[in-house]
Amino acid sequence: MAVCDHCGKRAVWRDAASGAVLCGEHFSAWYEHLVADTISRYGMIPADSRVAIGLSGGKDSTVLLSVLAKLDLDAEFVAVTVDEGIADYRDETIRAAETLVKRLGVEHRILSFADVCGKTLDELLAVSPERACSVCGTLRRRALNMAAREAGADRIATGHCMDDEAQSVLMNYLRGDLRRVTENYQTNAGELFVPRIKPLCRCTERATVAYGMVNHLLTRLPECPYTRYALRAGVRSELGLLEHRYPGTLLAIVEGQEKLLAKLGPVRGEVRRMGVCERCGEPTENRLCAACTLLAKLEGRV
Repeated sequence: MAVCDHCGKRAVWRDAASGAVLCGEHFSAWYEHLVADTISRYGMIPADSRVAIGLSGGKDSTVLLSVLAKLDLDAEFVAVTVDEGIADYRDETIRAAETLVKRLGVEHRILSFADVCGKTLDELLAVSPERACSVCGTLRRRALNMAAREAGADRIATGHCMDDEAQSVLMNYLRGDLRRVTENYQTNAGELFVPRIKPLCRCTERATVAYGMVNHLLTRLPECPYTRYALRAGVRSELGLLEHRYPGTLLAIVEGQEKLLAKLGPVRGEVRRMGVCERCGEPTENRLCAACTLLAKLEGRV
């Protein structure tokens, strides 16, 4: 039986990168320190902040809210749950979110796709379910920005972990999306959007799940029925195998992208100015924002 390096108790975690072997108590302290260090390193939560936390009820956002509520941060939190309107899935995760915020005593707001665009995700995808992830992602971003603004938040925290970040980098390469891979420009987006932060961006999904299990935070929930259409599912699987075989792969991908953008740097003196969508008033560089453009296409108007 493996024992903790610090106290000799039964170990629950072996860190592949460092070789550290930790019991539940010391693993939890290690994970919380990693999140706190990430927040400090990137200046994510200034003093006296009001932070909206995207709380789906799933494992990542559940761990995120639980850890942030535990850390000694000079901040106020409000949980925001987006109800996409997915039959036999979302109701259960919303109940999990409601149970968590009640236990932690955190303010909770729920905004639905029906509130945002008049239809549920199931209705929007009735004839094209294969477009689920792009449609859902675009509308979720709008919903979170709206909800955070209405809640008076100056930051939106999401539960994206290091696996998610590495997957996004690789997906941009696979799609040949050079703008997202290489473009680093100055913009006035911070004046229009509520800034996003990702406090778990240096935590692996494996560590995040382990933290949730050790601290009895997780419940069995259904999987989103649209997952089978996602490019991300295949990328997640392959990167998981690579990380298992070559520990540190995820961190190398994420830090490599940061180094690339730092090397390129924003074009001096050039500021990409954003305006507002003529249909909904949300921020955009174009006549219509991404969400309104997408809705127009789904409605067959463009």
